[in-house]
Amino acid sequence: MNRRNLTRILSALLALALVFAMTACAAKPEATAPEPEPEPVLRDDLVGISMPTEELQRWVRDGDNMKKQLEELGYEVDLQFADNDPSMQITQLENMVKNGAKVLIISSIDGDALGTVLDRANEAGCSIIAYDRPIGSDAVSSYITFSTFSAGAAQAQFIVDRLNLDNTGDQVYNFELVGGDPISSSNVYFDGAMSLLRKYIEAGTLSVVSGQVNFEQIGTEDWSAEKAQERFENLLSTYYTDKQLDAVWCANDSTAQGVAAALENAYKNDVYPILTGWDCDLVSVKNILDGKQAMSVFMDTRKLAAKAAEMADAILQGRTVPTNAEFTTVDGAHTYPAFYCEPTVVTKDMIQSVLIDSGYYTWEELGVEPEN
Repeated sequence: MNRRNLTRILSALLALALVFAMTACAAKPEATAPEPEPEPVLRDDLVGISMPTEELQRWVRDGDNMKKQLEELGYEVDLQFADNDPSMQITQLENMVKNGAKVLIISSIDGDALGTVLDRANEAGCSIIAYDRPIGSDAVSSYITFSTFSAGAAQAQFIVDRLNLDNTGDQVYNFELVGGDPISSSNVYFDGAMSLLRKYIEAGTLSVVSGQVNFEQIGTEDWSAEKAQERFENLLSTYYTDKQLDAVWCANDSTAQGVAAALENAYKNDVYPILTGWDCDLVSVKNILDGKQAMSVFMDTRKLAAKAAEMADAILQGRTVPTNAEFTTVDGAHTYPAFYCEPTVVTKDMIQSVLIDSGYYTWEELGVEPEN
């Protein structure tokens, strides 16, 4: 083979190798650098949660639910319970502000006693969310609650329907009222109930044998079951030794529990009265199952807590705070944006669908076997 032919062969082999190399490069895509993962959003702001007491189950649930949801969003949370002591609540709030809280979520014990500490909180750059109880202060930025007027009206409507008050003829039913704490918003519950019941009382269809129909007469300090029991035992021994009691409007579950205890101790009539309630407290749900309480208004505090956490997050992230109403305090002195959640009436036959199926309680917690 001469030199020219050898050169031609080598040139052909080189071209062929180049073609294979180019084909291989075309078949294999170029590697690209992975996109960097987004930096996590750090939310180390402190949120203070002030609940009135640990004595009522609902406040423990509310506080724990808010704390859990806010911590899942990445916030630091200081949850405190004030033992139904306004001065203790003020001290706890002062400490939260000193520790750098940017939002305070407060269920007040005395909503008119917090003005000074909340003004100082505002001056320190702290926003205030009133939780389920109004606060008499312009420092409040928003309010989250259930419609307490609607709940009181729902309790009253239950009594109207159960006694069939619109079709009683000359029938008269004996009736009493047990309100909530006089210094809280319980007058709104009362107003909601009386918006329906007053006409039956004035017509004589409902006879308030004790004559105690004004809010100032029926209040129960601290929503105390023991104080409700004491007052109602006095009513029973004074007015019902020989009379049937047909219904009692109780503002909430703790007052209903006090009335139920008084009835057990001091009521001898065979007809057990209708008792209303509010909160679906564990003890009262058991009483509903046992026939000692007719109903309770359910405020799914998980939803209330979730909305409060959403409000706090919106404030801290500079977004619009969700509201659907405007609230004005009873004295007309303070107005602020509010979000109202609607409550649900729960009777014995609704415990499964409303409380058990939603995971709020289990039958084991209620201490009974599930109904077939």
